[in-house]
Amino acid sequence: MKVVILTTQTTHHTYFVRELGKEFEVNAVFVERTVNKAVFDTHHSFEDDRDIYEKAVFFDNKEPRLENECQVIEVETINNHKSVNRLKEFKPEVVISFGAGKVKQEVIDVCPEGIINLHGGNPEEYRGLDSHLWAIYHGDYKNLIVTLHRLNEELDDGEIILQSPIKLDRDMKLHQLRRLNTEICAELTLSGLDMFKRHGRFISRPQLKQGRYYSFMPAALKEICQRRFERYTETLC
Repeated sequence: MKVVILTTQTTHHTYFVRELGKEFEVNAVFVERTVNKAVFDTHHSFEDDRDIYEKAVFFDNKEPRLENECQVIEVETINNHKSVNRLKEFKPEVVISFGAGKVKQEVIDVCPEGIINLHGGNPEEYRGLDSHLWAIYHGDYKNLIVTLHRLNEELDDGEIILQSPIKLDRDMKLHQLRRLNTEICAELTLSGLDMFKRHGRFISRPQLKQGRYYSFMPAALKEICQRRFERYTETLC
């Protein structure tokens, strides 16, 4: 089974690729250099703590190198003509998008039945960016969910293949949340790939409703999220 991943260069994405490579051959990883940014301040100090924490947990404080895991192809964006042609050369059966930008139809057409996306959230309630943070902002902890779904051109709108809630621990800190999300992303994807291998397709269901679209969360609201999340986890048994 030929598998290609679309992503960006980060510690948690490198962990994800490594975990998939333990059970399936990853033929290539396309790394986008162009990353969308907000026109306002979005950075919060918990994100610095998150990067340090993930490097320690996933790589024992060693420098993660995606190039050590598989063939890496750097592109400005996966949607430009040159990138699409390069992707076609691999003749992938499955294309996995994890943290890449919005994928256009020309990319989807390379592998229409096998292209899937990982969404850190419940797309039937929260589509777009920072979905877990927006759920926390609204006090909606039941929707701290990870979703594997089919990818179409409408953002986070594809049929749902697998989902799993994130189990929070007492006194958990916000900078630890993405680590759990990433581990579940790897688990769901491995289950999805096994499904595809056994059945020759992804078994999925339509979304029952279209969640509201959210964009970047401003830094000031992330401060509110951090306080709310950590007050909430203090109450857990």
